[in-house]
Amino acid sequence: MSRLEDCAINYKGETPVVMLDVDRVEANYHSMKRGMPTANIHYAVKSNPNTHILGRLHDIGCKFDAASVGEINLLFDTGVKPDDISFGNTIKKTKDIKYAYDRGITLFAVDSEEEIEKVASAAPGSSVYVRILIATTEAEWPLSKKFGCVPDHAIGILNYAKECGLNAIGISFHIGSQTRHPSMWKDTLDGISRIWSEAKALDHDLYLLNIGGGFPSYYGTAITELETYCSELESMIYDRFEGVEYLMSEPGRGLVGDAGIIVSEVVLVAKKHPSDEVRWVYLDIGKFSGLSETMEEAIKYQFIIPDRENSSTSKCILAGPTCDSADVMYEINKVDLPIDLKSGDRFIIKNTGAYTTTYSTVWFNGFEPLKELIV
Repeated sequence: MSRLEDCAINYKGETPVVMLDVDRVEANYHSMKRGMPTANIHYAVKSNPNTHILGRLHDIGCKFDAASVGEINLLFDTGVKPDDISFGNTIKKTKDIKYAYDRGITLFAVDSEEEIEKVASAAPGSSVYVRILIATTEAEWPLSKKFGCVPDHAIGILNYAKECGLNAIGISFHIGSQTRHPSMWKDTLDGISRIWSEAKALDHDLYLLNIGGGFPSYYGTAITELETYCSELESMIYDRFEGVEYLMSEPGRGLVGDAGIIVSEVVLVAKKHPSDEVRWVYLDIGKFSGLSETMEEAIKYQFIIPDRENSSTSKCILAGPTCDSADVMYEINKVDLPIDLKSGDRFIIKNTGAYTTTYSTVWFNGFEPLKELIV
């Protein structure tokens, strides 16, 4: 049993709450650096902006990927220097670009002509990397629609950035969150490397390769251990790319996913009809209070039910507490839960350090945001 699990099982306070182990975050960072020693790790702040996590990562030499002015200010408050921050969102207001630039940030992501024009006007002479849209991958949480230019337009975007007076220094992509094994990167790396080689042949002085995130956490299906994952991935990259001087990664889940655990409570166990075989189990946490990644049942969390480990189980639909019919976590992939489960029982959700507090609503249905506790 991990330290986090022990703390969660013995917790007697109000729920729901997410417990965070900052030492686990640090251990994951070092595992990643051992496996991928040449990489510049830019932690994706959006995955969990807890100030204790940001402070610890800053102390041990981590860099950061920010998605907004709010995250940039958090980083500045933590003592992070502008040179260690990339403004990685490709959808930015001009005034936000200027705000970042005026405070010393000069590295931006772009994926369109208009975004290039905004950066050129608000942050002249800055460095940019072009995000490329990639095909559907084996990631459990795909990111293949909203961001990036299509591959055959990447050279045009690089050309335009140079025409606008920017330093077009690299390209980026994101394979999709929760890519469980490095072998799942092969086709994407093959495609991106062809663009990289073409750009170099056309005299683009590329030296930054941003591989984004994708590093997994455990949700019930086997994953490659983090250090091994990073080591194999680094080898795959250098087998395909020449002239990479700044290898950049943007892990979020891979650093903080297993550093969090949620303690919740069963609010109700019910059947829609006495003859139903499937029960509905309602928790005091749901999609709107931290478990948004159960959307389309993409992320399949693992559970601990204290004191009921030896109970017989049956299939259940798992839902949240709000008056919204969309607040159902698992209905297609029903979960096996103890037959003697009842309201008031503690319900522990494992590996919830990433994308939980940041997805929690402020006051939907009057429910408070997900509370945090450092252990």
